[in-house]
Amino acid sequence: MKIGFIGAGRMGRPILDRLTAAGHDITVLVRSPQARSAAEADGLTCAGTLAATVGDADVVFVAVLTDEQVREVCLGPDGAVAAMKPGSVIVQHTTSHPATAQLIADEGAEREVLVLDAALSGGPHDIAAGRLTLWVGGDEALLTRLRPLLEAYASPVMFVGPLGNGQRVKLVNNALFVAQVGLAIDAVRLAGSLGIEESAVLAAVQHGSGDSRALGVVARDGVDAVADRLADLMLKDVTVVREVAGRAGADLGIIGTVLSSDAVENKVLQRRTA
Repeated sequence: MKIGFIGAGRMGRPILDRLTAAGHDITVLVRSPQARSAAEADGLTCAGTLAATVGDADVVFVAVLTDEQVREVCLGPDGAVAAMKPGSVIVQHTTSHPATAQLIADEGAEREVLVLDAALSGGPHDIAAGRLTLWVGGDEALLTRLRPLLEAYASPVMFVGPLGNGQRVKLVNNALFVAQVGLAIDAVRLAGSLGIEESAVLAAVQHGSGDSRALGVVARDGVDAVADRLADLMLKDVTVVREVAGRAGADLGIIGTVLSSDAVENKVLQRRTA
């Protein structure tokens, strides 16, 4: 299977490595000169343009950084969709606005280019181990056809409904995670008011029913440093989930209350200044 791959950053590169190891013929478009040099040094075929990357591909993966970049590389007369052959498929991994997947699909329909909205959860270590989680929105039959390809680096690969639902599940997941981090931070505050040190309460609760992945992040990084790791990753997702909920008339409820708390606003989503 011929693959075009747009983006070879923190998440994209280990996916590339797994697909290469599975024997696929891949052409990569990398914007960063440093990342391109690294890719070429490892024997990957790099192209200089979108058209050269995707023109002959059966499947094109998009793993860039932002929603704006997804729209830039996929849409318009100079975008990937315009250069792809009929019957080919875009697998869109970047966390983005759910409406973006539909925009790509609408433009793709004119050229018989198909789209899977494949939001991901996990990190580079999960990809390397083949256990990245994928939440996939789109046509279920198309997912069934491409499942063996996706399972080169992901398990589970979960169908979650229509196009855009992959991103919606990802946004709900990330909003819940950030809220849980905020609650863990506030639990440390409560413990402190009861005379219990941060390290002691975090170590203890990790062995109780109050344990969670979010609490583990706080225990590892510390209350004062957790934003340094999470702010850049999560602020845009929290912003988008608020926008999506607002447009849909959906009540964020208790999650929204926690996301607006001092524990989240000032200790999770705001990096420390020097």
